[in-house]
Amino acid sequence: MIKKICRNIYLILIFVFLYAPIVTLVVLSFNKSKTRAKWGGFTLKWYGSLFTNEAIMGALMNTLLIALVASVVSTLIGTIACISIMNLNKKMRSVVMGVTNIPMLNAEIVTGISLMLLFISFNFKFGLGTILLSHITFCIPYVILSVMPRMQQLNPYAYEAALDLGAGPVYGFFKVILPEIMPGIASGFLMAFTMSLDDFIITHFTKGAGVDTLSTKIYTEVKKGIKPEMYALSTIIFVTVLILLLLVNYKPLEKRQKTDKEVKEAVKVGG
Repeated sequence: MIKKICRNIYLILIFVFLYAPIVTLVVLSFNKSKTRAKWGGFTLKWYGSLFTNEAIMGALMNTLLIALVASVVSTLIGTIACISIMNLNKKMRSVVMGVTNIPMLNAEIVTGISLMLLFISFNFKFGLGTILLSHITFCIPYVILSVMPRMQQLNPYAYEAALDLGAGPVYGFFKVILPEIMPGIASGFLMAFTMSLDDFIITHFTKGAGVDTLSTKIYTEVKKGIKPEMYALSTIIFVTVLILLLLVNYKPLEKRQKTDKEVKEAVKVGG
C-alpha cells in the first residue's frame, strides 16, 4: 500500500514539474498586467496585439518557412540516402550508419560553429539561406534513422517480383517500396520539422543581422524582458500541438476499439 502511494506521488511530482511551467505560461498570456509578479485581471488583448506585432509575426513566418522547407528537403535527401545505403555491402553500411550517428551525438554548439566557419570560408552571406542550409544538414541524420528501420523490414523480393511482372523501376518503387516505407518517411518528416522548429544554437551561429526566428527572438527579448504577446503565441503553439496529438492518437484508438468489437462478435458467433 505504501509502495503504491509513493509511486503515485512520484508520478504526480513528475507531471507537476513537466507541466507547471506550461500552465504558468498559459495563465500569464491572459494576465492584463505586463509584470509577471502581479495579476492584473483577465484579458485577451495580448492575443489581439500578437497579430499586429510585425517583429513577432515575421519571426514566426521565418520559423515556419525554414522548418517546412528544411523538413521537406531533408526528408527527400534522407530517403534517397537510405535507398543508397541499403545497396551497400554490410561493412560499408555499418561505416556509413556510424558516420550518420556522429551529428546526432555531437554537441549542437560544435555543429553550429563548424557551419558558421564553413559559410565564412566560402564567403556566404548570412541570412535565411545559411539558416536553411544548416537546418537541412542537421535534420538529414534524423530522417535517415527514421526511414532505415522500415527499409530493413522490406521484403527484398517484392520489388524484383514487380519488375518481373513488367513494372518499370520508377513505377515499382512508387507502388511497392514507397507504401512500405511511408510510415518511416512520415516519422522522419515530423522529426525534422520539430527539430528545425525548436533549434536555437545552430540558428544563432548561422543567422544574419536582421533575421530572426522565434528562438532567437525570445533570446533577444530575455535581456529586455519578454513581451506578453510571446506568451500568447507560445500558448497557441502548445494548444495546436495538443490538438494534433489528440487527433493522431484518436484514430488508432478508434481502430483498436473497432477491431476488439469485431473480435468479440466473432467469438460470440463462434461460441
